[in-house]
Amino acid sequence: MNKSLKESDFQIHNILKKETIRQQDTLTLIPSENYPSRAVREAEGSILIDKYAEGYPGKRHYRGCQFADEIEELAIERAKKLFKGEHVNVQAHSGTQANIAVYQALLNPGDTILSHGGHLSHGNKATLPHTHYRIIHYGVNRDSEMLDYEEIRRIAKEHYPQLIVVGASAYPRTIDFAPWREIADEVEAYLLADVAHIIGLVTAGLHPDPVPYADIVTTTTQKTLRGPRGGVIICQKEYASLIDKAIFPATQGGPFMHTIAAKAICFKEAAEPQFKEYQAQVISNARELAKTLMEEGFRLVSGGTDNHLLLIDLSNKDITGKEAATILEEAGIVTNRNSIPFDTKPAS
Repeated sequence: MNKSLKESDFQIHNILKKETIRQQDTLTLIPSENYPSRAVREAEGSILIDKYAEGYPGKRHYRGCQFADEIEELAIERAKKLFKGEHVNVQAHSGTQANIAVYQALLNPGDTILSHGGHLSHGNKATLPHTHYRIIHYGVNRDSEMLDYEEIRRIAKEHYPQLIVVGASAYPRTIDFAPWREIADEVEAYLLADVAHIIGLVTAGLHPDPVPYADIVTTTTQKTLRGPRGGVIICQKEYASLIDKAIFPATQGGPFMHTIAAKAICFKEAAEPQFKEYQAQVISNARELAKTLMEEGFRLVSGGTDNHLLLIDLSNKDITGKEAATILEEAGIVTNRNSIPFDTKPAS
């Protein structure tokens, strides 16, 4: 029990060492693999990894949770201040778990969800939401490749969903949440904003904030927020009890206290002035890269970017996204392939 990792399991130690070298020697351009701070890493690997604290602060099912309570309460208060939310649940293990919990809290089996399908948890055919709910999709305008709010309104009025989901994994443009609120009100639907990709920009004031408009907001903490891998749910007070019960006991057991501690640290870091400077630099870098790629003859979906994302259309380059990602990795640049709007080719 007291042996070091190297002494206890040299194989795992050696693989971790190689992964460390890989990360040091490559440039990763995948948002979900952003680099957390040393403090966040220390919390993730702390003594809290063995702390089981089923329940919520003050209402645990185990004894010895006084310090777990302190940590979770601190994470919640920091998150409420950072995100300007009335209620925050920091226990979700991931963004997917956060979204599943929202569906559990608000919907009945067979209810209709209107989403873009930009993330698996938004209703992909291989996922639980697709088997439990009726999924209707909206898209982007074929010419501009941007959100078409009038078309989304038309689809919403045709199907009258119980829940509308706004959010994407590969949308490089600004999202205006006000029209979404109007559309949701017109069809009497709940509005869920999944801002996992842009939450760092939102907290820095560099992207419109969904909190004043959405009934519920979900996010991850590992992308532009630069925290540990995990999820967060922000909601109005009227949904607090439903959301908390949907996380525990409905869809999760004990929370990962080491990750909640790391989330608390990440919320503190995101409230510091230098975090806004960092987010501004992220956008500047993305725009400069977009400009350079277009000057070199590459077509970007929607013609550029407003955030940290670039979606390159390779259909005229005689190379697939998978092949391009492989070649880039060989050059020390780590990316991921993705689908583009209206692509008729099968996923490579």
